[in-house]
Amino acid sequence: MMKGENTAPGRSGAMPLALHDSSLFQRRKDSVRKQDAIDRSIMSNLANAMCTRCRGGFGPYEKMVNSNGELYHEKCFVCAQCFQPFPDGLFYEYEGRKYCEHDFHMLYAPCCGQCGEFVIGRVIKAMNNNWHPDCFTCHTCHAPLADTGFVKNAGRALCRPCNARERASGLGKYICQKCHQMIEDKHLIFKSEPYHPYHFNCHHCGKELTEVARELRGELYCLPCHDKMGIPICGACRRPIETRVVNALGKQWHVEHFVCAKCEKPFLGHRHYERKGLAYCETHYNQLFGDVCYQCNKVITGDVVSALNKSWCVACFACSICDQKLTLNTKFLEFDMKPVCKACFVKFPMELKKRYK
Repeated sequence: MMKGENTAPGRSGAMPLALHDSSLFQRRKDSVRKQDAIDRSIMSNLANAMCTRCRGGFGPYEKMVNSNGELYHEKCFVCAQCFQPFPDGLFYEYEGRKYCEHDFHMLYAPCCGQCGEFVIGRVIKAMNNNWHPDCFTCHTCHAPLADTGFVKNAGRALCRPCNARERASGLGKYICQKCHQMIEDKHLIFKSEPYHPYHFNCHHCGKELTEVARELRGELYCLPCHDKMGIPICGACRRPIETRVVNALGKQWHVEHFVCAKCEKPFLGHRHYERKGLAYCETHYNQLFGDVCYQCNKVITGDVVSALNKSWCVACFACSICDQKLTLNTKFLEFDMKPVCKACFVKFPMELKKRYK
């Protein structure tokens, strides 16, 4: 075999193949033809291309801008409002026209009813206004409303819990701290908060509770189960007494709940005065029910001297002539509805004394 001759691979002694007859050469040749055709097509298209804005053609070496398949002269690719190039190539498209960020905001972006800034992206339309999602909040508690819903109340957007509380307050009702709905009927107080009674069951028997349920050591019991436990009930708050008990007026009381019926100050172990099933501190008992001194016309706070069908302070019960202090053991006479000691009476004219005999 002569040096430089080609043979078909795997065929010893076969006739040599020319380079242009090999399959590899043919594939490469076809690829070059296709690329040439594509390039000629592109050049032909570009030669016939027109600027989307001015409808003019492009020079052989002129720069062009391709935006989503649309071709522009570099000078034609500008904002439709201010005719200035787009800063950093950023633009907004609306109804087939392109705008820079500033002009798009000015023309089409809504302003937030809370912060006054343009709303870009998601817009919340409510209360005849536009809002950023983070700016649309409850008027009372400022909780976000964009994804939770709201209630229009007196021109304000309120979350449902705040609206329920406001409505309940106007009606003098409570809001259940479990379901956050207004309690239309009787409420149950548990850990100092109001609830619908039906949210709870007796800790002992499992029965659904009513408003008369009792709380004991952090648990709730129906009235029968609680009564079986022998826990005293406060006569004021009707709740179990787990600490010191005050026994008075035929009832049992929390120390802080046994108070004067007038001033409502706790007695805290001090003396109280009872009248018609109610307890009073000394001051208000005397003001309301105490004897009034005939002499000074003040409520008698200490011992009372009863004489001449009248009541007197010990200090005020004296001879009306000489002011000598009198007691019930002292001899005195009545003159002009007032006490007169015997010594002063003796000094009266005879005719006057005869009139009083």
